[in-house]
Formats: sequence, structure tokens, C-alpha cells
Amino acid sequence: MKRLSHLLRSGEETVQQAAAASHSHDGLLPDEREFQHAAKMNNLETMEKLFKKNVNINAVDTLKRTAFHFAVARSHVSAVDFLLHHKARLDMADQHGLTVIHLAAWTGNLDIMRKLVKAGADQKANNEEGMNVLHFAAQNNSVKIADYFLQDLHLSDLNKPDGKGKKPFLLASEKGHVDMVNNLITLKLFTSEKDKEGNTALHLAAKNGHNEVVEILLELWEDVNDLNQNGETPFYLSVEGGHEKCAELLLEAGSDINVLTQQKNSPLHLAVINSHLPVVKSLLDASHDINSLNHRQETPLHLAADLGNVELVEVLLKAGCDLKIVDKHGKTALAVASRSNHALIVDMIIKAERYYTMKQEHLTHSDDGSEFGLSFKQDHSTQTKQIRSSLWDLAYNQLKPQEWKKLALFWKFTDEQIKAVEEQWTGKKSYKEHGNRMLLIWLHGVLLAHQNPVKHIYEDLVKAGFQPLAEKTRAASSTDRESRKCPVS
Repeated sequence: MKRLSHLLRSGEETVQQAAAASHSHDGLLPDEREFQHAAKMNNLETMEKLFKKNVNINAVDTLKRTAFHFAVARSHVSAVDFLLHHKARLDMADQHGLTVIHLAAWTGNLDIMRKLVKAGADQKANNEEGMNVLHFAAQNNSVKIADYFLQDLHLSDLNKPDGKGKKPFLLASEKGHVDMVNNLITLKLFTSEKDKEGNTALHLAAKNGHNEVVEILLELWEDVNDLNQNGETPFYLSVEGGHEKCAELLLEAGSDINVLTQQKNSPLHLAVINSHLPVVKSLLDASHDINSLNHRQETPLHLAADLGNVELVEVLLKAGCDLKIVDKHGKTALAVASRSNHALIVDMIIKAERYYTMKQEHLTHSDDGSEFGLSFKQDHSTQTKQIRSSLWDLAYNQLKPQEWKKLALFWKFTDEQIKAVEEQWTGKKSYKEHGNRMLLIWLHGVLLAHQNPVKHIYEDLVKAGFQPLAEKTRAASSTDRESRKCPVS
């Protein structure tokens, strides 16, 4: 019941919800309760019978609602006519200040509205939130009601802010009501004024992902980078909500892509925090600063690494973000991923660090496009299945504790990279998993450099002082090649 009360108070009650409210009738006499139910059901016979018994037709339930409230909420014209004929009170407000004229505006029933106005209903009544009939009409796209009050009754003074500072145009924009927005523009009630939180109609439409309304507003808007009280632009709010189309429209209109809020979060930070991958891609395509820092000196990669979101990290790594930036605690994104126990992210970042180091040293081909493509995700491809199996055997069955680190240093893994790998999975046999991960990271670099991993693992094991292991690895590879040449007959 509390939820329904809230919906009524904010003007969000549907016709069905308004009618359903009648189940709470504490405080009503039996005949009064029956009368309200009859009004809700449009049962004129029962209403007439009870009226003849002198029932109080203006009786209120615990929410101060009368039979009139329920008849109007359900758009029961016959019940409304009955109540008007028998002089039911029009001015009674429920506990949230809602009168029958507000409900008629919400339902959009012009016939009932005309009857109420003709009977003397207060056309300028406000509910407790300062909303009048025009606010309710705008909020629920009741265009005919708006036209009736503005063009027939000429009550232009209804076009004022409600208790939250929202004029009808802002409410229509907030709800994405294209017809109402266009109608109010035609009636010259477009406004770029702000509500009490500093939001314009464009802010509200963008925040709620109403791209059709955003498109309409942009044709009339002057400052697309206007800030609300939180320092947010319409573009920023569209990104925060993950509304890709709205964000694109606002970008095309000249929105500042790198705007920072009071917390210094950029749109890219927000898109990452909310895991809005399409928006992240759109922002990067539009040249958003990939290394922007928030108030904690975190880049978008820091946030993605902390979240453990593989797809977001992949996009940021492929876009070439700076992997050396440290946050206010002196931690790189790699250290953040390691601290958060995101082993997959740790390995991805190390792969990227080694790849971009190789690229700087001109060890990769210019096209960067091997048959495996540029990716930092875990490799599950059939092309590398055999070499990955050999490396697993090397890590789990051949290398002794600490030997994986010797190989890692030989392959120029940094101390931070080794520490990050080692921080995941601790225990007496965890070195096997650490070694396997290190070998797969090495394999990633070899493949992107278009080099033969089987040849390289042998040569590097020899150079690193693991001659016996090198011979075992070569023998195993030869055996495997022979077995694949000679299928069982």
C-alpha cells in the first residue's frame, strides 16, 4: 500500500493502480465501503441503492480518498455523472493533495475533465508536490488535456514550476513523451530553464535515454555543455545511464567528451564503472582521453582492472592505454588487478606490457595482424592447443620450484610482473600454476612476433641453462609430430 501511495503522490499511478487502491478501507462504514467499491466497478445500481439509504458519498478511506477518486481514476463516465448529479464534492484531496481533477488529467479522459470543470472543479489546484493539471498531463502524455487547458481555457499561468522546479516541458522531456514535447513547443512553451537540481529538459531526456526527445531538443538548444548542480552535462548523464544513441547524438551536437564532474570522473570512467561496453567503444572511437584521471588518480583501466571485467580491459588495452600510470596509492592497473585476485586480468595486462615493449623495440611486424589477431584474452584456439599442452607439461611436470622465475627473468619479465603472477594462487604447489601462466604469456608474445614457439622454447631453454629440459621438450615435440603423420590403420 505504501508503494501505491508513493506512486499516486508522484503522479505515476496508472488507471488500474488507482482503482486497485480500494482494498484499503479501514475507517469506512460497511455501506461506505460498498459504495466506494461500486464506484470503482461502475456499478450504478448499487450506488443508487446505497444513496437512497443516505450513505455518505463523500466518505474517505484511510488515504482520504473518496468514491469520486476511484470513479475518475478508472475513467468510469457513468459513475462520474452519478456523483456529479448527486453533488459529490470535487475539492476533496487525498493525503497527498490529489483531487479528482488531477486524476482526470493523468488518465487523459477529456470528457470527464470537461464535466469536472463545468461542475466547478478548481482548475488550478496543486497537490502536495506543487503539481497542477498541466504537470500531470505533461507527465502522462495527455496532449488533449494540455490543449484543453491552454488553448480552450487559456490558462497559460498553469505553465509554472512544480515543487521540484520542473515546468511541464521538463516533465514531458523526462518521460520521453515526443507528442507532448512537440505540442508544448508548438504552443511556445519550450524552455531551457532548470529544475532545483540544475537539470534542463535536455539533461532529463539524456539521463533517461529518450533519444527521440534529445534529437528534438538539440534542434532548439544553445548550450549542450550546460552543467547541473553536480557538474554533469547532458552527455555525461547519457553515458552514466549507458544510453549509446543519446550519447552519439550529443557528441554530434558538440558535447565536451572529456568533461569531468566534481569527483573528476570522466564519461569514460562512468562507462567503465557501469560496464557499458558499447558506450566505452563509442567514446574511444570519438578520441576520448583514454588516460584521464579521477580524484583518486585512477585511469579507466584501473577501474576495469579492479572490476575484473575482461571485455572492458581488452578494449582499453587494444586502444593503447598507458600501463605505467599509478593511482594515489602508487599502484598501477596491474597491481590493482593482482590485489583484487583477478588472475585473467593480471595475465592480460602483462601480455599488453610485453607486447607494447616489443613494438617499441621494433620486434613485431608493422601490420600487427598475425593469423591469431591482436588479443590479450586467454588463448583457447585450436592452432595453439599442442604447444599450450607442451608448456603445461613443462610447468607442471618438469620445472622445479623457483625455476619458472629464472625463465621469466631470462625472458625479461619485470619484478612487478613476476610479483603480480605470484600473488595469485598461493600454496606449496602454486608454482606450477604460476609457471604455466608465465609460459602462456611468453607464448602470446612469440606468436604476435610471428616466431616459431617450438623452435624458440628449445633455444631459450638451452640459453637459460635448462639443457636437459630443452632436449625433453624437443623429443616430445618430435614424437607428437610423428604420431600425427601416422594414423592408426
